[in-house]
Amino acid sequence: MKRVGILTSGGDCQGLNSAIRSVAKALYENYGNQVEIYGIIDGYRGLINAEYRLMQPEDFSGILTRGGTILGTSRQPFKLMRVIDEETSVDKVAEMKKTYKKLKLDCLVVLGGNGTHKTANLLSEEGLNVVSMPKTIDNDIWGTDVTFGFQSAVDIATNVIDCIHTTATSHGRVFIVECMGHKAGWLTLHAGIAGGADVILIPEIPYHIDKVIDCIKTRTKNGKTFSILAVAEGAISEDIAKLPKKKKKEAIANLMYPSISYKIAHEIEEATGQETRVTVPGHFQRGGSPNSYDRFITTRFGAAAAQLIIKEKYGYMTGLVDGKIVPVSLKEVAGKLKGVPVDSEIIKSAKQIGISFGD
Repeated sequence: MKRVGILTSGGDCQGLNSAIRSVAKALYENYGNQVEIYGIIDGYRGLINAEYRLMQPEDFSGILTRGGTILGTSRQPFKLMRVIDEETSVDKVAEMKKTYKKLKLDCLVVLGGNGTHKTANLLSEEGLNVVSMPKTIDNDIWGTDVTFGFQSAVDIATNVIDCIHTTATSHGRVFIVECMGHKAGWLTLHAGIAGGADVILIPEIPYHIDKVIDCIKTRTKNGKTFSILAVAEGAISEDIAKLPKKKKKEAIANLMYPSISYKIAHEIEEATGQETRVTVPGHFQRGGSPNSYDRFITTRFGAAAAQLIIKEKYGYMTGLVDGKIVPVSLKEVAGKLKGVPVDSEIIKSAKQIGISFGD
């Protein structure tokens, strides 16, 4: 009897259920009734607290198009994984290993982002058999060209920008659409280009507010009555980017606005006199059904993860590289962030059609 645990960890996104479905169907296809699949409830928290349930084949039926995760999820910061809780004296790593052994698992399948993969690698180093799949709307996991959830989030953010166009045109306003992405600007970049934004600000390219304002003034001079900015929540000005790490964190923490977009809006309105509004789609970008691409890629990721289990090839993430699904060592994935290369062809193409990055 093969015994496999599955958990989803970190922020939710589209495609989690279709990924769960794919790996389960592939395991049932190979092992028939000689496999038991245990759903770990609410991510690593469930693994720590031994909260799980034995899944049945029907549990994986009808969830291909369903958003969120049927297993639930939670955030368990990696930096606290080895910290013993003072009140409960719980050793998180020891408890996770205990649950794994209690269930007599042959493998643990983990679906998650960067922090999740750090913990997945930690468990692998502790002797657990782990296989993972790359999930995040930020598309910032190293070792894969794309993560699932990303394209669905791009569709949503693009639709927001599309809708903003009509009201921006009607009122002759400047609109800022703030997309998710603290450390990586993939989502903002793709949605900004697809939505026809005039300015795109991402964490990888510190902006100078004067350059942003010049762009808007030039558009006004050329008869354009409105402007649209796609701004990543982690966008940062050149002035702050130059500060030492500690002071930079302090400057960001002490921002006198709800987010960086509101600061930019205030500066634009003061400099141009043009009415400026901010729209923050927030968690809308994580919600709803996965688009066709995310259903497609999670099916491939899940099938590949099942093959790793069948071949007993553990300690790997399934990644997409040059169109092929390949195993990527968790040791190589953990702790690495895949940011937007500032000299990438995408950036160059955007600049060639006149999009400003504030640099």
